[in-house]
Amino acid sequence: MGRSGKSIDRILAIDIGGTGLKAALIDRRGRMLTDRLRVKTPHPSPPRVLVRALAALVRPLALDSSVIGVSVGFPGVVRHGKVLTAPNLGTADWKGFDLAAALGKLWKRPVRVKNDADMQGLGAARGKGVEVVITLGTGLGSAILVDGWLGPHLEMSQHPFRNGETYDQQLGNAALEQIGKKKWNRRVERALETLRTLTNFDALYIGGGNGRHIQFELPADVRLVENDCGMRGGAALWRSGLESPRAR
Repeated sequence: MGRSGKSIDRILAIDIGGTGLKAALIDRRGRMLTDRLRVKTPHPSPPRVLVRALAALVRPLALDSSVIGVSVGFPGVVRHGKVLTAPNLGTADWKGFDLAAALGKLWKRPVRVKNDADMQGLGAARGKGVEVVITLGTGLGSAILVDGWLGPHLEMSQHPFRNGETYDQQLGNAALEQIGKKKWNRRVERALETLRTLTNFDALYIGGGNGRHIQFELPADVRLVENDCGMRGGAALWRSGLESPRAR
C-alpha cells in the first residue's frame, strides 16, 4: 500500500547470472520495494533445473495481485521470450526454450525476457547520446543504447579480442582467477579503448560483480554502476518505446 492507502503496481525483477540468481520486487520507476534475494546458480543449469531454482528463490516474496508482470534478465541471446544461446549456463538444452512461457505458467503473470546486460543498460543509461554498458562477471555482457533507445543485442562477448581469444575468454571470471588482478586490469583497460574506437561512446558504464576489482583510474566518461541496475532496468520492459523501431 502507498501512503494514500492505494495499492501500487509492482514488478517482479529477476536477474539470471552465470554465478547467481537474484530477485526483488520493484515499482514502475524501478525503485526497489524489497530486499534483493540471491542464491547460487546451479551448474550445470538446464531449463528445468533453473526454473525450479527460480521458483524456490521467489517463494518468500509472496506474489499477490499487485504484481502486474515479471521482468527477466538472461545471460544469452533472447528473442520474443525464447532463448537462442546461453553460453555460461553449462548446457546446450537452452536453444529454442521458451523461458517467458515457462515462467508465465509458473507465476501466472505476463513475463518479458531480455538479455541481462541489456536490462542493466536500461537501468544505468541516462538517455543521451551513445551509451555502452558492459558487465564483468562469469563472462562479459554488453549493451548499447542511443538517446535512450535500446539497440539490437550484439554478443560482444563472443567476438575476438586478443591473442585469438574472445572477450569472454580474456575478461571472464576464469581469466581473472588464472592471471590475477594486475594483468586482468590491463586487459580491461585495453578493452575499454577498443570499445571506444568501435562505438565512439559518449558514456560507458561498467556493471557486474567483478567491476569491484578494477584498480586503474577510469576516464571521465566511464563509471562503475551498482549491480541493482539490472533489477531496476526491469521496469523499462513495461514501458512503451523500449526499442528503436529500427532495432525490433
